[in-house]
Amino acid sequence: MTSGAFFESPILNSPYRRPDRHWQLGDNGQPTSLIDSGRRRSDLTTPIPKPRATRGKAAPQQADIFADAQGEIYNPTPVINEIRSAVESWRALPESQWQVTPTTARLLRHWRTHQFKAQRPFFCQIEAVETVIWLTEVAGRRSSQGQRFWTHLEAANAASNPELIRMALKLATGAGKTTVMAMLIAWHTLNAVRHPNAKRYSKGFLVVAPGITIKDRLRVLQPNDPESYYRSREIVPEDMLRDLNNAKIVITNYHAFKRRDEVPLNKVQQAALATEPKPESDGALLRRVANELTGMKNIVVLNDEAHHCYRERVLTAEEEKALKGDDKEEAKRNNEAARLWISGLETVKRTLGLSMVYDLSATPFFLKGSGYREGSLFGWVMSDFSLMDAIECGIVKLPRVPIMDNVEGGDTPMFRNLWDHVGAKLPKKGRGKSGFDDPQKLPTQLLSAIDALYGHYEKTFAAWKENKLGVEPVFIVVCNNTATSKLVHDYIAGYEVTDKDGNARLQAGACKLFQNYDPDGVALPKMRTLLIDSQQLDSGEAVSAEFRAAAADEIDRFKAELVQRTGDRVAAEKIDDATILREVMNTVGRPGQLGEAIRCVVSVSMLTEGWDANSVTHVLGVRAFGTQLLCEQVIGRALRRVSYQLNAEEKFDVEYADIFGIPFDFTAEPVIGPIKPPPPMVRVEAISPERDDVEIRFPRVEGYRTELPRDVLRADFSADSTLELTPDLVGATTTINSGIIGETADFTLAHLADTRPATIQLRLADRIVRRRLTNDGEVPNPALIMEMRKIVRRWMGEHLVCKGDTQPAQLLYHDIAERAADRIMAAITRASEGGNRVLAMLDPYNAEGSTRNVGFNTSQDRYETSPRCHVNYAIADSDWELEFCRVADSHPRVLAWVKNHNLGFEVPYQAGGEARRYRPDFILRVDDGHGADDPLNLVVEIKGFRGEDAKDKAETMKTYWVPGVNNLGTQGRWAFAEFTDKWKIQTEFAAKIEAWLDGVGEAS
Repeated sequence: MTSGAFFESPILNSPYRRPDRHWQLGDNGQPTSLIDSGRRRSDLTTPIPKPRATRGKAAPQQADIFADAQGEIYNPTPVINEIRSAVESWRALPESQWQVTPTTARLLRHWRTHQFKAQRPFFCQIEAVETVIWLTEVAGRRSSQGQRFWTHLEAANAASNPELIRMALKLATGAGKTTVMAMLIAWHTLNAVRHPNAKRYSKGFLVVAPGITIKDRLRVLQPNDPESYYRSREIVPEDMLRDLNNAKIVITNYHAFKRRDEVPLNKVQQAALATEPKPESDGALLRRVANELTGMKNIVVLNDEAHHCYRERVLTAEEEKALKGDDKEEAKRNNEAARLWISGLETVKRTLGLSMVYDLSATPFFLKGSGYREGSLFGWVMSDFSLMDAIECGIVKLPRVPIMDNVEGGDTPMFRNLWDHVGAKLPKKGRGKSGFDDPQKLPTQLLSAIDALYGHYEKTFAAWKENKLGVEPVFIVVCNNTATSKLVHDYIAGYEVTDKDGNARLQAGACKLFQNYDPDGVALPKMRTLLIDSQQLDSGEAVSAEFRAAAADEIDRFKAELVQRTGDRVAAEKIDDATILREVMNTVGRPGQLGEAIRCVVSVSMLTEGWDANSVTHVLGVRAFGTQLLCEQVIGRALRRVSYQLNAEEKFDVEYADIFGIPFDFTAEPVIGPIKPPPPMVRVEAISPERDDVEIRFPRVEGYRTELPRDVLRADFSADSTLELTPDLVGATTTINSGIIGETADFTLAHLADTRPATIQLRLADRIVRRRLTNDGEVPNPALIMEMRKIVRRWMGEHLVCKGDTQPAQLLYHDIAERAADRIMAAITRASEGGNRVLAMLDPYNAEGSTRNVGFNTSQDRYETSPRCHVNYAIADSDWELEFCRVADSHPRVLAWVKNHNLGFEVPYQAGGEARRYRPDFILRVDDGHGADDPLNLVVEIKGFRGEDAKDKAETMKTYWVPGVNNLGTQGRWAFAEFTDKWKIQTEFAAKIEAWLDGVGEAS
């Protein structure tokens, strides 16, 4: 097969039949464009598109993730493959040889051959239940074949769940685990009713979900629910429906297992009674959580998303040490939740008795910090239908991730792991604690990612509308905390800005289709963007005050909409915040429901597992992803198909979900390198008193004071006024997304070209005047804004360079706008009487620095200095700097020089709106013709590559620092020089000094 066929035809199999073809994978787990006949074996490979362009050291290949410290591969899948083979042989037998009860035979025949009016069960759903039936009824615990598998199952449980017997069924997200649970309940209940003496069946079921959202959705497992799967999806023959009413089914979330106080007392009551609260007993807990099951024996438990349920092992000292920061906090939360869940099941076992626990999960793996090796499969997994299997059968959408972009450097495309580029620039704490409250100041790379993904969303939105799908695509963003999510939400959807006088104005959302306000600042009747906190909503606890403040506006608006829909104001006012937000989230994209108009969901932490909105097409991750399981779980939120209509080939058509910011790629565990002896150290220090005559002193500048005109503005632009917009500066402008298989998609910023230049000029001019030329409390001068607009127009025409498909509209990103403002204001400052209005402000406590204070140990490359340098060694960071050391040491006009390393000489400057400090490379004292008593102090910068940051530094030196220090009149004469060619440093330095000497000669 050709690669073209590989990309054009990703779906090989029918979802309703046993897979008989699969894409061949190479040694690295990547597709090879070849099709193999037969079914894919169960293994631990999750193939992900490799970055097409890799720079630097290549990442380790994913196969190594399953190796232990000794390099031995742990692969528990042979048992799964053996069971699968046995079930396939059994399935091929005539019904007379199935060796199952008549009730089971009837159900199997129904699932396999019935002409379903609605969606019929997928092959993978039937296979999962067949595996349970075969192990229970056919192989059994006593046959020679079954004994081997049950011995394995019991041993795996004894190692990790000694009080329970668990059997896990692994099905890819979107493959329909709820249907499998309904089939298991039907099989147990109908057999228990019709064969009451068979103890292996049960009529009592405890269904445990990881959160209230899933708990609400699982109500379809109740036979009497209006949307019950048994009737609506024809899970059982119609004549068997009545017997299902004998089932007692309790659906809860694991948080309910948290023990309450036996007698609830507040702190005042506890103090008055001098007593400590006593936790409720096992019996009290069971009566509260599952009272309907009291008196029943051999309860069956169904764990949904069961990878959250395990008994962790004690970490070794090395494992404890390896967990740091966010990983450690996440592991702690995961283990506390898992401990609560499994302790609850153990309580049920002690009190009622459990016959079996069925675990259903797409990712039944141990997490980092669990005491087990991260990514190891639960040993009690008996059936596997992987994400790759689901893609080849068309059951789920095809996730596409970035494989190439136009950013230079780095190992992978920027938007594959966005957090590496923006994480350090985002607030680390909750809203109100971060001190970061301006959405416009979000990192430039994040804004580019939003624009690129949103641009593709617009095309998808138009295509869905043109094809009259009846629903709208959904864009989800997963953030690290409330502060970040609120900033992203406001940037996307719009927000009100209040000035110091209390006047409010609307800042329009950057994404038109997601805006929550109309152009006049009036809130839209139906919100487009929703802000949620998944963890809070799932726990069932009250929404925190922090999140309530962030989402107050949307909560109030949804309550108002509820009043309008129901006409019951009292009921709408009584409903709590968490409940109404859960209702909105659960109904995203559903016509006639509260969430029908939502197009964008911005979530704190991970979106709820089991969230079944099938209209998600775009996902943006703005958080760290410590484990590959997190990556797969978040991506899973976008995998549910929109259409289940078969095409002419009896297969599904491919659907896509595009992913930015989620590094969905397996990597090996880090390896400890061999120990090397430390390099020799030397002492770097001033040689005193022998060389005190070449001591160099310098001013410690803290800032600059400028006096600029308030009426007519002029600008003196220079070469360093030019701003080059490149993908390296603003983020990738062209990103190619590819799925494991299937066609690729291009993400560009071409839609930003629609922004008119005049609009950009006016908004940039207004920003500069407001921020740079208007005092607090003053109203910006409209005439000054129009003056500034002329200068901005000239600057954009002469000094703005857009490369690599960047767009002028990106000038309005906060960081880029501030860079542009810095360049323009520097030109205005230079034009104001030659810069004579600039004064440097010195550190009031330590106004002067000196070479005499240098003293440190180092092993870095160094140059041994001559008596012209006060310090014995110059630390060189490059060959270029070594060359300049030689030049400075040898030129006759150099009176003294020093390398600025641990000297304390810093220059304050602005870049992208941030206050930064710059350390030039050298300071020289030069006789430029004025004699040794009046030397020129020369600051030297050696630059091989001049990026935008280098221009900002040079502009600051030439426009503010040098004029500002010279205008003080107390620090001597100063100048700045920059050398950019290693091979011309000596000649250019000599030429510069000759020019100064000639100038002095002409003046005299």
